[in-house]
This record gives sequence, C-alpha cells and structure tokens, in this order.
Amino acid sequence: MSRRSRFSPLVALLAGVVGLVVAVVSPSSPTAAAAGEECRPDGLYQTPGVAVPYCSVYDTDGRESLGANHSRRVIGYFTSWRTGRNGAPAYLASDIPWSKVTHLNYAFAHIDAQNRVSVGPDGPDNASTGMTWPGVEPDPSLPYKGHFNLLNKYKKQYPNVKTLISVGGWAETGGFFNADGTRNASGGFYKLGAQPQATVDAFADSAVDFIRKYGFNGVDIDYEYATSNNHAGNPDDFWISNANRGTLWAGYEKIMKTLREKLDRASAQDGRHYLLTAAVPASGWLLRGQEAYQVTRYLDYLNVMSYDLHGSWNHFVGPNAALYDDGKDGELAAGGVYTAPQYEGMGYLNTDWSYHYYRGAMQAGRINIGVPFYSRGWQGVTGGTNGLWGRAALPDQTKCPPGTGSSVGSTTPCGNGAVGIDNLWHDSTAGGAEVPSGVNPMWHAKNLENEITPDYLAQHGLDPANDPTDRISGSYNRFYDSTLASPWLWNADKKVFLSTEDEQSIAAKAKYVADKGIGGIMIWELAGDYRFDSAKGQYTVGDTLLTKINEGLRGAAPYGARKASGTTPSQVLNVSATVSGFALGDNNYPITPKLKLTNNSTTTLPGGTKIEFDYGTSAPGSMADQSGFGLRVTAKGHSGSNVGGLKGDFQHVELTLPTWQSLAPGASVDVALSYQLPIASPSNFKLTFGGQSYAIASDHPRGGGSDQTTTTTTTTTTTTTTTTSQPSCTAPAWDRAKVYNGGNEVSHKGKRWQAKWWTQGDEPGTTGEWGVWRDLGAC
Repeated sequence: MSRRSRFSPLVALLAGVVGLVVAVVSPSSPTAAAAGEECRPDGLYQTPGVAVPYCSVYDTDGRESLGANHSRRVIGYFTSWRTGRNGAPAYLASDIPWSKVTHLNYAFAHIDAQNRVSVGPDGPDNASTGMTWPGVEPDPSLPYKGHFNLLNKYKKQYPNVKTLISVGGWAETGGFFNADGTRNASGGFYKLGAQPQATVDAFADSAVDFIRKYGFNGVDIDYEYATSNNHAGNPDDFWISNANRGTLWAGYEKIMKTLREKLDRASAQDGRHYLLTAAVPASGWLLRGQEAYQVTRYLDYLNVMSYDLHGSWNHFVGPNAALYDDGKDGELAAGGVYTAPQYEGMGYLNTDWSYHYYRGAMQAGRINIGVPFYSRGWQGVTGGTNGLWGRAALPDQTKCPPGTGSSVGSTTPCGNGAVGIDNLWHDSTAGGAEVPSGVNPMWHAKNLENEITPDYLAQHGLDPANDPTDRISGSYNRFYDSTLASPWLWNADKKVFLSTEDEQSIAAKAKYVADKGIGGIMIWELAGDYRFDSAKGQYTVGDTLLTKINEGLRGAAPYGARKASGTTPSQVLNVSATVSGFALGDNNYPITPKLKLTNNSTTTLPGGTKIEFDYGTSAPGSMADQSGFGLRVTAKGHSGSNVGGLKGDFQHVELTLPTWQSLAPGASVDVALSYQLPIASPSNFKLTFGGQSYAIASDHPRGGGSDQTTTTTTTTTTTTTTTTSQPSCTAPAWDRAKVYNGGNEVSHKGKRWQAKWWTQGDEPGTTGEWGVWRDLGAC
C-alpha cells in the first residue's frame, strides 16, 4: 500500500490546514434544556453518573435540532487568518452566509506550553480576541473583540447556528505558533496523549473553560494524525510522531474519553449539552494505522476529511475529492489494489468508501462528509485522459518537499506541484517555504477556467509583469467524470491539471448525502466559495457552492438515526466488545486484531451462545477467525469492486461459543480476527441463548425496535428519562430477584439508581461504566 500524506490549503500567515473535530451545542438551542436519555443519540457514550441534558440539542429520536429549513448539517470552517492584514482580502464573520450554515468550526485553537487550549496571548493583534476592522462594529457587551466577538454578535441574530472551537489542524497538531509567527514544536496532541491522566484532565478542563468564556457550543478536535503509520501527518512533527507511533492511538482514545466526560459534566451543570466532534481521515492508508477508530462512541458526530485523496505529495495525478471509485485510480493500480484478489478490486481513495468505513460503527446521521472549496494540482503532467490518471514527477527528486519522496526514503516519486498563478493559496512549511501543490480557492479556479486575469494577484504575492509563471497562459478547459463525480481543469499547453469542485459535483454530493440519510456536509473552507462580480468582470468570494448544498439538502427527510439496519433486541446485557492487538502501520496486513468479549453481567453465557455483529463494507466480506469459533460472514452488503459506489452498509458475521465453553460473570474470551481492509469498530452485537436475544452495553444502544430510516415517519423511542432534581428517598429498595426495565428507580446503599435497560440480579454500584445502573446521587 502506497504512502499517503496530506497538505492542506494553507494561508501564508498561519500555514493552517483542513481540520475538524469536537463540537458543542449552542446556548440558544431551539429545544428547552432538559435531562433526557430519550434524546441521546444511538451509540453515544454517556459519562456514568451524569444526567446529560441531551434534549437541549436532540429530539426524542436522537436527531440534532438544526432549526428551520435544515434537516441536515451544513458545517463551514471559518479561519482565523483571513484578517486583511496580511495583504490578502479579509473574510470576517460578517461575510458568512449565516442562513445557509448550521454549524461553524473556528480554525484553529492549539495546545499551549501549559497543555491548555489557547489562541495565543490577548492583544490588539490577536485575530481571535483583539483585532478590530474598519466599518465592522463589535458587540460592546462582550469583554473581548476579534473574530470571537463578531461570531457571538451574529449568533444573536442566528440563534440556531452552533459554533465550535476546532483545536489542532495540520500546522498545530504537534505545536503552535508564537506571537511573532514562529512555530513552537511543543509536541501538541502527540505529547499530550502520553502524559499522565491529570495532565489530560487539565487540558479537558481548559477546553470547558474556553467554550464557556467565548460562547462556543462545543469542541472540535483535529488531530492529524494519531496513526501508527510512519511519516504520516505534518513533516515538522515527524520527530515525535514517528518515535511514538505505537502509542498514539491509545493516547488519542484517552484524550477523547476525557473530553467527553468533562463536557458531559459541564453540560449537566450548565443545562445544555456540549457536543464533541472530530475531523477524521478518509484515506485507507492512514486508517490502517488507526486500529478500529474506537473513539466514535465519544463523538456526537464526525466530519470526514474526504479530500486531499490525491495531491502533489506523489506523482499520481487524480481527483482531490472523488465521490466514487472508477477502477482506474493510478495510485491504487500501481499498488496492485485492483489485481490483488483479497481486495476484490475495492478502491479506498474516495468519499463513498470512507463514509462506509465509519458507517460500520455509527449511524449515517452522526457522519458528515467533507467537501473542499479549493483545488489541488500538478504541472508537467504526462499520460492519462486530459491529465486524469496521468503522472507528474518532480524532475529533480533530490528537491522533494519535506515528508515526500526521497526526503523520507520513499521509492514513490514526489509530484511536480503546480506553482505561480496555479498555486494562489500557497501551501507552505512551518519555516514559510512554499510547497508547490496547485492549491487555489474556487473563485480563482473559475477565473482560470474563464481566462480572466483578476485584479488580486499582487495581494497574493504574484507578479505577472515580471514572472511568466504568474500569468494566465494557454486554455484551462473543464472536464467532468460522472463516475467519479469530479471536475478538473486541464491546460494542455502548460500540462497543468487542477482538480476542482463546482456546481455539478457539489450537487452530486448533496444528493448522495440526502439519499443515504447522512448527517450533512462539512466545508473546508467557506472563504473558497465563489460568485461572479459583474462590476469587476471576475469571480470573487461568494456563496454559489454553499447555495447549491442548501438546495440539494432542502426538504431531505430526517437523517438516519439508528446504527443497525434491522431490529435491535429490546433487552441489553452488560457485555463489552473491544478490539486490540493491531500491528503497526504497513505491517498491519492482513489486519489481525483480537476481539475480546467480556461478560460484566451476573448471567452466565452458556456454551452454544450465538454471537452476531456487523462491520462496514469498507472491507470485503471475507472476515475469518483463527480461534476455532466458526466465524463466518452470513450476509454481505457488498462484494466485488466498488466502481460507482458500495451497495450496502454491513457485512454480517456469526460465530458460536463452543458447547464446552461458557462465559461466566467476569470472564472474557478472545476471538482472533483476520480481514483485509480497515474497518471501524464492529457493532450491532446480538447474543442469543435460551430462546432470547440481547444487545450489549458497549454498543450504547438507545433501546429496541425497528430501524428508523430516513423514509419512515418519525417514531419516538423512549428509554430512560433522567432528572437533575434532588433525589428523594422514596424509591423502593433494590431486590436481586426482581426484574427491572429501563426507567425503573431503586435505592441501594444510601443512593438512588435508575435502570438504563432490562436487568435482573445486577447490583447497583458494581456494574462499571458499561453498566445498567445510572447513579442519581445520595438519598
């Protein structure tokens, strides 16, 4: 499998990148704050003993309240560095089309030297908290200025829009920028995950303090990347990421679990649920080194960075963000993916594959796909069809940008990235050196396509009068591949290929989201959108693509709210399923972790217990076990190549406990799995014995019942309803022999407890974080 790297559209000032992750709901959520298990999204982890006010954000089907005219999310990244003070045009909160977004992610905050969330020291030059702009009036009631002031000013006018602080990003995952613009290589997330729990607690506490102080609705984590692959992420971080790649995933899990629990406690205190979200990779190469993405349970939703799937880090010319595979991907073909029988011809560098990867672990509505409002491109392209699937190696491979080709000892040549007028949004290293990569906002790509020489070139450091590479020359002809749902510009004179997005491709992606019940669309970044300025006769910053997204999602049925595709058992056993024991990086092939089932209940699972679960169709339906449990895939959601899209969501697995092996309370059993392509956490477990089927606690189910698809009428599934009021002492004493159902309350050992689901014989206070009993406090 060939190496995947990612550079994002960076602005010269901050060298920022495309990123996302933890989110929190807005203080002015449309639903009145109330504690309510009946509103918790299916599969979302809840901190033990905390009554989280889910109903302040979600309805009783576990769907997020998005305000009028929105049934799906439209999440825009808003960046800190487009201030107008660095020569380039400003993009401020006042420029955002607020009625056309449901969420805004602010990019970026970082982890400072004290392991706290920060945007740097306050002062008049701090874009987040101190700057002001001529003609833009801040809200005088707030004690800070800058972008944060203006975001809150406009949120008062658009109370259904939620804002999240995004922490990390390409440039600040492993460090942060000092006030003078130099980068402090502190280790960032890479270092934080290895610290004692008390340090991680302090980081999470600072995140809570930050969102309370500045009026954010949640935290978005953009950790790029907690993968065990060598030479992944920002080359400036290789000093710490490569050295610790065997422990990065465990550190990420610790960070996310801690954040979830701290945000839950703050939610209970504040009477409104704070969201935790993450920006997550789409590349099968990166995901092979990220175990089974076990953090999905902690996330309200995730945003798939389904872009940067091809770029000039190597010589394979292809689309930035293809929706589907076409069976012709040059990078995959060179790696033998299409011809290796174990892969069944499945291509894994496209949006549809990445969506199905995460769909294996969570419902469609907790997944948002990413779209780029920027291009990627190469020069000197040879072969292919109008450049598509051609090649463009940098002529002098001794000059590869850091992290690519010969600079990391790779035998895959680095690419010959487009420069000059074809690289307006200059990618750059931490030291400020430009990385040739063909990154342009879509408004500039439209000017190239229409051969319009714009008036802003000097503002972006271009000098067409003296530098021929900074001038428009030749014709940029637009092409579109309907299988990939991807457009591009091809300049045959210059041999320049620019992968773009436009109204046709965005409409196709919006339809895909609407049809599949997906939660919504995330955009990196809003300032790349375009409109035609007739007065100037050129394209400029606008909202054409954002409008197309809204048109495509308007009237879409409510998103998919259930993990499983069929009926979920109404009874839940306190059993956990975990996966571990992954090899590192490219050695993780075939993928052979151990699935551990642990019986935390008081009921013995007898020999002959049938165990069923699902995994995503991101991997072929050929999973096997090496433990003698007779594991077999009994229903395939997809088989064969995925040209034009994967047909179903799940591969369904069955195995059986041997007749001679029971699983007593407290006991565990390991099943050695083997599969070919990465999958997210196996889910939708069902255990059957004694004529009864059970869900398991570690799936965090909402309760039993039929699947709620986006085409059915809304059905309320009510399970436990919690309360934040002072517990009374009137609840009956717990009785070991009695059957309790979800919502029943008992008293035991001086405390009041509430059952999350059916139980008998499970003593309150002994069942741990996966347990059936919720602690409601002292009597």
